[in-house]
Amino acid sequence: MGVKPAIGRKSNKNPPIFSHEFVIQNHADIVSCVVMVFLVGLMVQSTSPVASLFISLHHNVSGTEPTRDVPKGEQFLYEAGWKDICAVFFYSQVCIVMHAILQEYFLDKISKKYHLSKSRLSALNESGQLVVFHLVTLLWGGDAILREGFIFNISYLWDGYPDHPMSFLLKLWWVVQAAYWVHTIPELYFQKVKKDEWAGRIRHAAAAFAFVAAAYGFKFQRVGVCLMVLHSLAEFVAHSYRLNTILRGEREDYLDKFLSVVNGAVFVTVRLCSLVLGVLTFYYGLAGVAPLLVRVAALSVLVTFQVFLMFNFITEAIKQRQEARQLALSKPKKEKKEKPKKEKVKKIPADDSDLPEVDQNTNKTLRQRQAAVKAK
Repeated sequence: MGVKPAIGRKSNKNPPIFSHEFVIQNHADIVSCVVMVFLVGLMVQSTSPVASLFISLHHNVSGTEPTRDVPKGEQFLYEAGWKDICAVFFYSQVCIVMHAILQEYFLDKISKKYHLSKSRLSALNESGQLVVFHLVTLLWGGDAILREGFIFNISYLWDGYPDHPMSFLLKLWWVVQAAYWVHTIPELYFQKVKKDEWAGRIRHAAAAFAFVAAAYGFKFQRVGVCLMVLHSLAEFVAHSYRLNTILRGEREDYLDKFLSVVNGAVFVTVRLCSLVLGVLTFYYGLAGVAPLLVRVAALSVLVTFQVFLMFNFITEAIKQRQEARQLALSKPKKEKKEKPKKEKVKKIPADDSDLPEVDQNTNKTLRQRQAAVKAK
């Protein structure tokens, strides 16, 4: 008995139910059913409290519903709490469904059009998903920064610490950030990623989730959103450049050189801005407010991470330049073919060409004697 997959990886074969292949082909449909269970539970009065624990945001510290006296109500502000773990679980399921939709209707069609190899296909799937995620992070986080006024008054990043309540959109942004990196772990199984790539991707997801959890838990949400938006800008440009290389090949044309320069410039600028922002916040802004150990640990982690990224970037750039140089030297040079020199043929005077060979020699001897007489 088998079920034809709707969203996810398609196959002509119908695998048995509850087999690994069945779960992989239909994982998006299965997870979407789980999401629907929570949504339906929210509509039923008896299960609504449990469902709202996963869907709604909790731990609000202020805000009121609209009333006759206050038609607009007051804005709800939130803080971090243990119930956010339930929200992270629910939105990680939503991320799995969105991942499958993007894979099915965009990335798979692109890969079929370009007929990519397995290694390039894996890189396309990874960078394609991360480009969309970092673009959403950049736009959503940038909008939150503008709404909160952090960009116009940088002192908001540390004023009033640790009493830093979040607006609804800002808290949801943090929950989605954590949910995305949680969902990347089961995606390794669902997308049939090679075993040798698991370690690198798990380290990447674990480091990103640890940063999100630390910034969220230690009430560094304001400076954290600024640092993550900067990082997403650099990652969006880097993965866009990588997609260009995957789809167009390693062409050394003006577009490739332009994107390479933009990628390097944005990367270095983001690293410097992150260091400046971190020093201003943790060394100067939070001095005397946050515990010294927390400030030193946060600044040390930030500086170490930026130096690590910069070191990897420089190493990779040097490696690519050396490979390009070796490739240029390995190409055989086109040798110019030398044209054979034509031997000059002594022209015979037109008057002598019609005479026999003996008479031609006689005339030649006479001319030589006349030339000798003239020389004397």
